[in-house]
Amino acid sequence: MDPFLIGIIGILALFLFLAAGVHIGVALGVVGVLGTMATIGLTGSVSLLATTSFHFAINPEFVVMPLFILMGLLAMMGGISEATYSALGKWVGTIRGGLGIATVGACTAFGTVSGSALVTASVFARVSCPEMRRHGYSKGLAYGIVSSAGAIGMLIPPSLLAVVYGLLTLESIGDLLIAGIAPGMLLAFVFTGGILVIAYFNPTAAPAAPYKITWRDRLVSLKDFWPIMLSGAVVIGGIYGGVFTPTEAGAFGALTILLIAVFWGGMHWPQLRTALNETVSITAMIFLILIAAKVFSRFMILSGVAPRMVNAILDIGLTPIGLVIALAILYIILGAFLDSISMLSITIPVFYPAVQAMGIDPMWFAMVVILAIHVGLITPPVGLNVYAVKGVAEPDVTLEDIFRGTMPFFIMMLLALAIIIAFPILSTWLPAQILH
Repeated sequence: MDPFLIGIIGILALFLFLAAGVHIGVALGVVGVLGTMATIGLTGSVSLLATTSFHFAINPEFVVMPLFILMGLLAMMGGISEATYSALGKWVGTIRGGLGIATVGACTAFGTVSGSALVTASVFARVSCPEMRRHGYSKGLAYGIVSSAGAIGMLIPPSLLAVVYGLLTLESIGDLLIAGIAPGMLLAFVFTGGILVIAYFNPTAAPAAPYKITWRDRLVSLKDFWPIMLSGAVVIGGIYGGVFTPTEAGAFGALTILLIAVFWGGMHWPQLRTALNETVSITAMIFLILIAAKVFSRFMILSGVAPRMVNAILDIGLTPIGLVIALAILYIILGAFLDSISMLSITIPVFYPAVQAMGIDPMWFAMVVILAIHVGLITPPVGLNVYAVKGVAEPDVTLEDIFRGTMPFFIMMLLALAIIIAFPILSTWLPAQILH
């Protein structure tokens, strides 16, 4: 059988597996192995599977992934996220929409130790939403804020998705982490401005906190910022200053968070054991997906699908920015049905060679892709961030309430995405200055 036809059948089989609810790692692995077997035979496919799995898994840059995951879980278990939100609330909570702005700020700060949109959204759904609702916020707006602001954590380093992207494309993980700082801050500012606009036109949806906060209260609350600032300084400052590699920054960051959580947050062995167990579970799941994606990628190359796809994209005659816009739209659509790592694992092996062939800046493209993916994560019918928040939401909050609350932020994220596409320098300037 023609290898190209085998490749097309493999892609169709992959989507059938996904539609049937098969885990993405299993689906990619089965299609990749069987497709390779049909293309080059049993002996060649077994050898390719063994060598691909081994050489991909022993990559030392993989170490950064469990470290970043552990940082986020330790910060949550050690009460660091709750303390940060409470302190921010004292500074901005008394203005209209202030608690919402504090939530965005806390999600941004927590992003410096989490690296996961789902973890950030889930944490602040438990920490900040009940507090906002107690002060009169509509439940749709309160939960819409945390569902959407979780995306900031996937742009601000240490971004887990940037690490995954770097491992799939072999781009510098350090460059990718630094490239996310400006887009992450841009998204935080857009959300802040959007909340102020919502509060201005609909004061009942986001009222000011009724109590008075003295300057003494605000100054005393400054002590609650130091854990998140110190851990962020260790990770970002270490990479920024060239003191650490991203892997070393992850190790020192995890140690910093652990010491703070134990000696400042009062974390005990049961919480630490839970954090370690969840880190192992999440890391194993991601490893399965990435190794299976690598096998699937080799199948796409051997079958000729990837090279033909590259040529087809180039023959369309799109300009580089036209291709970036088209792929951003595709990722927004896919984000409504798939999780972020699955999207990258399926699409990057097919599209990234075309991006390279057209000379598109890899840092710019990476930031566009990561934000576009997270636009999709708050859109129905799937919207994984929304489902994660619903899992920890109060009993009277429905999925419809949360999806309705995310719609203004969907528009804000599209605005931020348009700005990042229009101004590539936001993604490229900082890594060029710092790391080169």
